[in-house]
This record gives sequence, C-alpha cells and structure tokens, in this order.
Amino acid sequence: MHLLRTALLAFAALLVARPALATHSVFACEPEWAALAQELGGAQLTVFSATTAFQDHHRIEAKPSLIARIRGADLVVCTGAEVEIAWLPILFTQSGNDRIQPGTPGYLEAAQYVAKIEIPRVIDRALGDMHPAGNPHIHLDPRNIAKIADVLSSRLAELDPANAELYRQRLQSFQERWQQAIKRWQAEAMPLKDVPLVVYHKDYSYMIRWLGMREVGTLEPKPGIPPTPSHLAELVERAKRDRPKAVVYSPYQNVRAVDFFAGRTGVPKVMLPFSVGGTPKAKDLFGLYDDCIERLLVAATGRGPD
Repeated sequence: MHLLRTALLAFAALLVARPALATHSVFACEPEWAALAQELGGAQLTVFSATTAFQDHHRIEAKPSLIARIRGADLVVCTGAEVEIAWLPILFTQSGNDRIQPGTPGYLEAAQYVAKIEIPRVIDRALGDMHPAGNPHIHLDPRNIAKIADVLSSRLAELDPANAELYRQRLQSFQERWQQAIKRWQAEAMPLKDVPLVVYHKDYSYMIRWLGMREVGTLEPKPGIPPTPSHLAELVERAKRDRPKAVVYSPYQNVRAVDFFAGRTGVPKVMLPFSVGGTPKAKDLFGLYDDCIERLLVAATGRGPD
C-alpha cells in the first residue's frame, strides 16, 4: 500500500512539473508564418498552415477541411495585400468564429507592418494580376521577418497574457539568432551583387532588392499571365544583351517555360524553395534563406557559400 501511495504521489508530481500542453491554435495562411509562429510560441501553440510551398497561394480552394481548421483558431496570420483574396474571405464567412475576423486581435495581416515595393501607379486588370498595395511576397526579405516577429509576439502575448513572458523570451532568442543569420547571409551573398536574373514571376523581388541583384526579365508577360511563345522568344533575344546568370522559378510554377528559355539561351535554371518546405533543406525559416542563397551562388559563381 505504501509503495502504491508513493507511486501515485510521484506520478501526480510529474504531472504538475510537466509543461502545459498547447492551448492556443494558430491558423497560418502560408508556411512562412506557420514557421514563425512556431518559433515564437513553441509547444504552447498548435500551428497549422493552410498552404504549402508547392501551391500558388493566390489560387487555393476554400475546402471544408480549411473551414474546420479556421473555426477553432485563436489567431489567424496571413500575408494580406490581396494574396488570399480568392479564398480567405470565404473561410472567414463560413467559420462562424468571431475571434479571428478582420479587425479583431485574432487576425494579423503581416503586410501591414512592412514597407511594400512595386506599388502600381495605375490599377488596371488588363495589365495582369496586380496587387494595389504592392508586391505581397514580403517574407523574402529577412528584415521584414524580424519586424513581423515583433508584432506577432506582441499579439500572442495579448491573446494569451498568462504566457506573455514565454513569448517575450522566445522572441528575444529568435531575434538574436535571426540577426546573426542576416549578417552571415549578407556576407555570403556578396558575390551576388549586380548579378542579373530572369524570374518566372515577380515573387523574389524583395530578395533581389535585399541582395542587390538585378531582375532583367520575367517569363510571365504580365503578372499572373502564363508565358507565351512570343514573349519567350523576345526574352531569348534580350538575353543576348542582358546576359542573365540564372532563370529563377518556384516549386509550384510550370517548368516547361523555364526549360524552353534555359535550353535556348544556356542560362542555368534555378528552382528556389520560395517558402518553408519548398526543398528538403528549407525545413524552417533559417533553412529557407540558407538554401536560396546557396542555390543562387552556385548558379552565379559555380560554387556555394564559403
């Protein structure tokens, strides 16, 4: 009897000592925000990403499974800037979840907290799939990630004040590691300065600007419009003058146009992961940047980072 009582007391003590199980649910529209939320919340959060790096985030179907997920969310984190305009409003309407509607603390739109680039002067859908608020692919400048990490940590603390200190500590740890990584990436990427690139879609504009590279063409004749034979032929001719070092594309894009351009010009094709999970190495935010820079260096210089 004494042994049984001792065992029960030890088990009860173990339960008390164990950290609390995840009590808050985060619904991220994109993998990069899911990865950031996990960095800042750890085991305190259950994090779900509605999309993967192998999907065009503009064109996702508002499936019942996503509605079920967002229905139980405490916080929704999305890029915004109309990336999710075709599917996220449907999820909000169908969710029946008042906690995460736009305008509430339970909804965070990342693009609101950074300076956008490529803001169009004229809004005309004849010019392609335009984003009036500017280029939405903000996660491909690591300095933007740092800014949004501050906002997201504060929002988590607001929604879960009992664990505010945990979020503060994890933010501090992340920011220290992230700033060190930014310095390393910038040093490694020095050979990429002024290197000309052709891109499939303007989804790497923030990274190109951050690293001081040059975009000299896009395979899409207009944003969101598939490559056409006439436009590709024109790009092939321009490549003789511009001499791009690589043609860059994402996992979800049609590689046939990339193959055509690369085959006619001899320009190396480079698939970049675009988001967390896009390649085996891009398993988190740090790996995303590690892999992007390494792949660009190999194409531009024939070698990876030192």
